Amino acid sequence: MKTNQYILFCLFLLYLTPTKAIEPPTDESKYVTINGIVKDKSDKKALSYANVSIAGSTESTVTNADGEFTFKVKEPIDNIAIEVSHLGYDNQHIRLRKGEAELPTVWLTPSALMLDEIVISGRNPRELVKEAIRKIPDNYSGNNDRLTGFYRETACKRRHYINIAEAVVDLHKTPYTENAGRDRVKILKGRRLLSPKQSDTLAVKLLGGPTAAIYLDVVKNPDLLLSREMLPLYDFHIEEMTYIDERPQYVISFVPNRELPYALYYGKLYIDKERLSFTRAEFNLDMKDRYKATKAILHRKPFGLRFKPVDVTYLVDYTDHGDKTYLNYIRNEIRFKCDWRRRLFATSYAVVSEMVVTDIEPSATNIPIREAFGKDQILSDDVTLFFDKDFWGNYNIIKPEESLEKAVGKLKKMHEE
Repeated sequence: MKTNQYILFCLFLLYLTPTKAIEPPTDESKYVTINGIVKDKSDKKALSYANVSIAGSTESTVTNADGEFTFKVKEPIDNIAIEVSHLGYDNQHIRLRKGEAELPTVWLTPSALMLDEIVISGRNPRELVKEAIRKIPDNYSGNNDRLTGFYRETACKRRHYINIAEAVVDLHKTPYTENAGRDRVKILKGRRLLSPKQSDTLAVKLLGGPTAAIYLDVVKNPDLLLSREMLPLYDFHIEEMTYIDERPQYVISFVPNRELPYALYYGKLYIDKERLSFTRAEFNLDMKDRYKATKAILHRKPFGLRFKPVDVTYLVDYTDHGDKTYLNYIRNEIRFKCDWRRRLFATSYAVVSEMVVTDIEPSATNIPIREAFGKDQILSDDVTLFFDKDFWGNYNIIKPEESLEKAVGKLKKMHEE
């Protein structure tokens, strides 16, 4: 699979080097920061990764693992409505009021499927996927677009954060009728924080982290799952329908049907019932053969270190603006264990990367190659240490969950000592 070479992780000894922050032009507009939390109305649990947007616009963010969000809205905010959506729930609209920064809890109600939407007999799941592939030129943007996004990657050793890197990125997307070869990412502003403890010198760094927004776009980059060569490698099954953004969705599960020299995936595809557009992909790397799984994700490690992959998951989410569908959110999580030969116990690690698209605009020019972030670069080596609490200015970000905020405070103190 051509794409696997871009979804890599590398292990090597941690080192700190002086870096230079990239400062974008200052936006002089005034913004109001809106904070809130999204919960399930039926069981009162917080809803992770709910989409939060300004109704009728392309500006958006997502809730964090604790269901919380922060959203910067340009003044004046009168007559502006925040729209909140989540897989399997009805949308909620909240009208903003002047002087209101803290929203009451946003309660989402699980969607109730109508009887006629459950009847899906006669639909062949493989043919549904093929039909959705054929309609990609009609359903997705046929223009050059510039996506602004917020990207974060974290590495944990057991339950302790040892590497945090974040960036606001510029993503140039060519039309969906073209391949992803000319899509490029540029870092507008970024920061990182690494553990200075000697016992954490084994660090996990993502190779080409922000470029995941290019290579994990399974619709634009079909070599991962949806190419003519890949489809015969999977069996497809139709599952119970659901709702996304109050629109009924076919849910198609897929599993590998043969053994190959490389690892395949299993998961689910969500297809809009009316438009037949791919709206979401959830998939895992098949771990039956640990050797194949290791080859798919591990780029480099120190001599003598044993690497044991545990789980690799991906989420790719899309959203509609007008009559076209755009990339909205991606998330990748890798869990693995490492141990040195002759040691009795292995150490657990988890690496998470995610990016949310916070705005979309037409673009006349591509990002110059000399300014583009490369697939062979490592974000935490190319950005500055973060100590400025107002670092992001008016950019929208994914609000850090409570555990991450505590880890940042702890790591800062360690650097200051």
